[in-house]
Amino acid sequence: MQFLIWEEPEEFYEFTAEDYYKILATKKVDKFLKTRKLREADAAARRSRITKAVIRVRFPDNHTLEATFQPSDTIQNLIDLLNKVIAQPESHFTYVNTTPPKKLIRDVSQDFYAARFCPGAIVYFSYDVSKGDGSDDGAYLLEEVMSLKSANDQGQTSKPLQSAPVSAEPIVQAPAVEERKLAKKKIVKPKWLKM
Repeated sequence: MQFLIWEEPEEFYEFTAEDYYKILATKKVDKFLKTRKLREADAAARRSRITKAVIRVRFPDNHTLEATFQPSDTIQNLIDLLNKVIAQPESHFTYVNTTPPKKLIRDVSQDFYAARFCPGAIVYFSYDVSKGDGSDDGAYLLEEVMSLKSANDQGQTSKPLQSAPVSAEPIVQAPAVEERKLAKKKIVKPKWLKM
């Protein structure tokens, strides 16, 4: 038995201009280096496209407060809104954090865009229980705010709170309750197992 071995000529392995242009045609366009002025202009263009920041605040009792802010508003505006809608405003809360990973929000002078809360974010609220502030039992939100939830559940349009900032319109959502219905599963045997 004889095998025919095909050998390429030496010219086949040389890199030609035609090979170079074929590679360039298939290569994706790389990002080019930008000057600081171009990067800042791109960042300003991206920032101008975002018109609102939807912030959802989750409470330990699984209620969610949703408020809409301007991207240029500061986190202090969110803190002020929370002080107006929580049931125990005299208890100074120290824990407003994002997750994952858990990151406490300490710099309240940052705007929502700089804090990367645009176009939306979920923020978690809790009292500092180690200092004795707040409590784990009871409602976290005022009754007036909870009435907004019942209006939303019935399909009515809710008006914003009187004391809330103009740019923030709180909406309260009820905690999600899992309804587990146990359905009878029909056991299906494979054809090869049936006798």
